[in-house]
This record gives sequence, C-alpha cells and structure tokens, in this order.
Amino acid sequence: MGTIELIFASSNPDKKKEFEDILGEAFKILSLSDIEFKLPLPEESGKTYVENAHLKAEFVGLHTQRLCFADDSGLEVEALNNEPGIHSARYEGLSRPEDLRQRILQKLGAEPNRKARFVCVIALYLPQELSCMSFSGKVDGALTTEESGAKGFGYDPLFVPDSYNRTFAELDPQEKNLISHRAHASRLMLKYLLKNQ
Repeated sequence: MGTIELIFASSNPDKKKEFEDILGEAFKILSLSDIEFKLPLPEESGKTYVENAHLKAEFVGLHTQRLCFADDSGLEVEALNNEPGIHSARYEGLSRPEDLRQRILQKLGAEPNRKARFVCVIALYLPQELSCMSFSGKVDGALTTEESGAKGFGYDPLFVPDSYNRTFAELDPQEKNLISHRAHASRLMLKYLLKNQ
C-alpha cells in the first residue's frame, strides 16, 4: 500500500502538524491552504462535535471528491457546566487563544474543582460512499490557576492531563501526541484506513 493522501478540512497549521505527527509517514496530509481551496467553510452550526465535524468534512469532500477529514474539538470544564465545549474556539465573543484562556481562568476564579477534559471528534468523508464516518477521543485532566508552558496551542497552557504534573504546553509534542484527545481519535481513523484503503 502506498501513501494515502488525505485532505484536512482546515487551514490551521498547528492542527495539521499534530495530525502529521500522529498519523505518520503512511499519510500525506494536505490542508485547505495546500490545495488552495477557495470556498469558505460552512458555519459550525451543529449542536455537537459530530455535527460540526461532519459539516466541514462533507462540504470539502463533496467539492473535491477526495478522501477528506475534519475535526471538531473542545475543552469541557466540569465547574462551568462543561463549557466552553463546542464553542471553545469562539467563546463569549472571544476568539484569540490568549483571551479565551484568560476568560476561563476568570470564570473559574478560586473554584476548587478544576476537573476538565479535551474532546475530539474526527469525521472522515468517504467519496465512494458519499458519507462520513466518525471517530472520537478524549483525555481527562484538570486546569491550572495560571498559564504554564510555551508549546502547544489553544488551551494547552492551562490543561494538565491525569497522571501528569505538566500542562500540554509543557510536554514535548511527541509526548502529547501519545495521549491527547486528537491522538485517540486519530488512531481509530488510522486503524480504519489501514484496514479499508
């Protein structure tokens, strides 16, 4: 079996790099920037990670007629009723990662319950079937009271996975990519692709 080419329905370079590291050399991942995809992605109007991931994967897959995947992921904070959840990238009118992190810390304040988890759902568009399959992963942990670490992206400087004493932003990418929510979902997709392509 040769290299499997996958279109990633995103222009996010950080996520693309993570998927490249997780999936390995058996896959060539092309982001929307790589294929110069001119159409804007549809608004993430779904009420779940699955719905949002499917929206993006199906949109790009139908327009390219190629094997395509999209992810939707989020941070769920127990003390905040599992917010920001599917609104993690755009929460309470904010979108800059540093602003989002500070808002979460402000809302938690001195709250002793810092339990949180990252969730990821990947939708894989199969052009032959004109439909998507879903793969999900999660990682449990807790939030710090201040940012720590310069690696990673998004909420990584706040999140300490269970059994660790460092945030995702303090872990080497290789270490994070063994345990992350994105890694768990990706490995399920990888298993499916290696079996069925």
